[in-house]
Amino acid sequence: MAGNTFGQIFRVTTWGESHGPALGAVIDGCPPRLPLAPSDFDEAMSRRRPGVQSHATRRQEPDRVEILSGVFEGLTTGTPISLIIYNKEVRSQDYEELKEIFRPGHGDFTYQAKYGIRDHRGGGRAAARETAARVAAGVVAQKVLDTANIKVLAYTIEFGGVRVKKVEEATIWNNPFACPDPEAVPAMAHRVKEVQAQGDSLGGIVEVRARGCPPGLGEPVFDKLDAALAQAVMSVGAVKGVEIGAGFAAARMLGSEHNDPILPTGFASNHAGGILAGISNGDEIILRVAVKPIPSIFREQDTVDLEGRPRKLKIKGRHDVSAIPRIVPVIEAMVRLTLADFLLRQRAIA
Repeated sequence: MAGNTFGQIFRVTTWGESHGPALGAVIDGCPPRLPLAPSDFDEAMSRRRPGVQSHATRRQEPDRVEILSGVFEGLTTGTPISLIIYNKEVRSQDYEELKEIFRPGHGDFTYQAKYGIRDHRGGGRAAARETAARVAAGVVAQKVLDTANIKVLAYTIEFGGVRVKKVEEATIWNNPFACPDPEAVPAMAHRVKEVQAQGDSLGGIVEVRARGCPPGLGEPVFDKLDAALAQAVMSVGAVKGVEIGAGFAAARMLGSEHNDPILPTGFASNHAGGILAGISNGDEIILRVAVKPIPSIFREQDTVDLEGRPRKLKIKGRHDVSAIPRIVPVIEAMVRLTLADFLLRQRAIA
């Protein structure tokens, strides 16, 4: 396997590079008779697309999704759905000096080591641009989840060291950080300006909640739902850690504290994050995802060239200060893809 396909029943293959003519996704296993139109992609794609936030890359991409197959008269047909997103504004000349130099923190070095060749233009296949196809596929996955009334919501709970103190879901997309705490937004904005002036970048933490998930999703032993969710979100380039439910805090708790009492009305707490023994328990599924700082920074860094000789690199071009908030819909999409696949797997045995 080449690692470009995700899922077992609801299978998604993404393709394309950052500076190629287009990128997209092929989705196989989507049930028939689900409503799907090009306009269904607009909201999710607008949240991920570049050139929107002040701390994001100035690359302007409309990110309009075209449906090439698998839909007839506004309904899915059960055959492969092919989606395409054209790259409209590439400036490959900004990356000419990177032909011979590896960028610290990027996949340049490892792609060269694996394949003996790499697309240096914006990172090629390893670029964050690839995630546009994931977001598009996630929209289709949500159509499957809608048949079971499952909803997925993601938002920023920490950015540049600024932590939210409350979650007001209605305010998430009313600010440049997908932050659910309006009182934390000014501190986040100040942190961005501070770091931009230093030519540096920021990381953060994204929280995801999946609601309405029925009990029973997940497979025993190696295909646990939490294991699959961890793989899904860790497949996003900027993600360096994931925790579910109490997560790492569980290591500091007693068993009497961590166990979720079971009452006739349901679970009294949710330290398990909605998953027990790798199978959903019907409670809210909760994940938190650690997002690293963007590696493309405007400060001089030490690196080497293709011959292993030491070089100094000061990156040029258009780059985000942080993957947040554009990574938020990407994380949402990966959770949707996972849950859609496991929902269809469960239906296959029910």
